[in-house]
Amino acid sequence: MRAFYKNNDGLVAVETWTPNCWINVECPTKAEKKYLLGELQIPEAFYNDIEDIDERPRIEIENGWTLIILRIPVKSNDVKLPFQTIPVGIVFKGEICVTISFQETEMLTDFVAYTKRKKINIKDNFDLVLKLLLSSSVWYLKYLKQVNQKIKLAENNLEKSIKNEELQALLQIEKCLVFFMTSLKGNDILLHRIKNIKSQREYFDPELLEDVEIELRQAQETTNIYSDILTGTMDAYASVISNNMNTIMKQMTSISIILMIPTLIASLYGMNVPNNLENNHYGIWIVISISFLLSLFGVFLFKRKRWF
Repeated sequence: MRAFYKNNDGLVAVETWTPNCWINVECPTKAEKKYLLGELQIPEAFYNDIEDIDERPRIEIENGWTLIILRIPVKSNDVKLPFQTIPVGIVFKGEICVTISFQETEMLTDFVAYTKRKKINIKDNFDLVLKLLLSSSVWYLKYLKQVNQKIKLAENNLEKSIKNEELQALLQIEKCLVFFMTSLKGNDILLHRIKNIKSQREYFDPELLEDVEIELRQAQETTNIYSDILTGTMDAYASVISNNMNTIMKQMTSISIILMIPTLIASLYGMNVPNNLENNHYGIWIVISISFLLSLFGVFLFKRKRWF
């Protein structure tokens, strides 16, 4: 999908490309790839780098073209991984500015709507990059709230019964947080590199830079907090499972010992040797009574030691 946006108290969609407009391409088709590489002359190496799902945030300059890759959060179609991050590439040179992503995102659509609501104009290409970084940080925080809700839901389910499904749900959330943490660190490094570009320092909006730094830091700290909480929760439930297993083994051992007492007595008196009870009409009842009393004593002893 290809869209063109022009500054007009916010980003307004236009039908065709005009100089200094923003071209947003999501999930490019073969025709759109031909347009990017053929008509706009974007370096094919840049296009291939953006297509790599594992590409890290970075800035690169080649033949006058500038490539900036940042990672943004998206909802995943994979049930086992509710959230993940994808690379978004901003490629620009002179009057051409293109953003390319190989997956549809809520963030870019919301970004356009936000500029219209707030009547925000984009001054230049680096201003667009900083505003996209700011928007991505806000979306990280939005998704982190949803992650927190999923953690609470999994904890509530674990309180009722500890099953593999609930533990696997926590493990999936932990993977999401690892992806978030890694991507946010990469975006933070990217921001510092952009700030240190000598030719652009005097054109940066200091308030915008400060906002981006604050939101990035907040997203990183929130991710670290949730990750620490989740790690502690996983460790706690691992200990609970271990304690439950120990309790069950103690109970099973106690029951085995108690059942072994009448078995041992019956084995001794069941031997084909004289035992002074072979001619006693009440011998069986005596053996049963002795077995019962010793078993009862065993139960009392284990109860006292709290093995039951």
